[in-house]
Amino acid sequence: MRRRQFLHGALGAPVMLQAQPGDVVIERPQPGKPHAGKVLAAIQPHADDIPLFAAGLVIKLIDEGYTGYLIRTTNDDMTGPGTVSEGAAANERDNREVARVLGLKQVFDLNYGNHQMDGISRPELRCRLIFLFRLLRVDTVICFDPWCAYEENPDHYVTAQCVEAACWMAGMSKDYPEQLAAGLKPHAVRERYYYARGPQLVNRVVDISPFIERKIEANLVNRAQGPAGESGARLRRSLAEKGLKLPLLGDDDLTANRRYIEEFVLSANRELGRKYGLQYAEAYHYIGPAPSTVEEYVRRHAVPLKS
Repeated sequence: MRRRQFLHGALGAPVMLQAQPGDVVIERPQPGKPHAGKVLAAIQPHADDIPLFAAGLVIKLIDEGYTGYLIRTTNDDMTGPGTVSEGAAANERDNREVARVLGLKQVFDLNYGNHQMDGISRPELRCRLIFLFRLLRVDTVICFDPWCAYEENPDHYVTAQCVEAACWMAGMSKDYPEQLAAGLKPHAVRERYYYARGPQLVNRVVDISPFIERKIEANLVNRAQGPAGESGARLRRSLAEKGLKLPLLGDDDLTANRRYIEEFVLSANRELGRKYGLQYAEAYHYIGPAPSTVEEYVRRHAVPLKS
């Protein structure tokens, strides 16, 4: 069995390494708009990454009040139908449709060559990300885990490692002073949700059950690549040519595609959810704001000055 098959399974399902049992937090949907005024950046090397691994979380946070942006680092020119340029154009259209379905405000395509990001200037990408984090005042990023084991695609780990560095460097007052001279302010990213398709230390499981239909829709509009898109329709047609029918796929292409995504593409979300008493879930390594021992001590022990 090839390493990719062992780690990812038939549809790229992640292999988790859990933290200690008491350290896994279940994050559930919250009523109202508790995150109103906050900003998230969903960052993906390719047009199918967020739809497959993190669409449920993105939809949940947008529903809870976040304003969101989609950043794609490659042009996906090595995937999709037709020639290289036709594939890049198809993925660009899909990427904008994914943003629309997820409720994201704007798309930023950085357009590095697909599968070639281990040859780019990492300081350049880091600088571009710092600019966007400062410009958009990003509070939370959702991205590949920079330290996921056995990741074979250089676009994934290069993007992730540059994102992690940019998150804290964006808050520094001496990095890229020309950005500050142009009117931007230092702004560190305080929260990170890292997803992976290989072994990963999981400390947060997010309940995406109420948002599963929209996650299906996000994968449905991602037609150019990935295990979703038109896969159900293709399977339905291939079976018909052999005189066979799969009742799961219904009687038309749209139904076939939706049910294929629900049954096969989201099977890992369903299995993870079942493990935690949920219908559907996504797994993350979550890094939140570091607690300040000084602030906590002041809160508990400060007394009024004597007049």
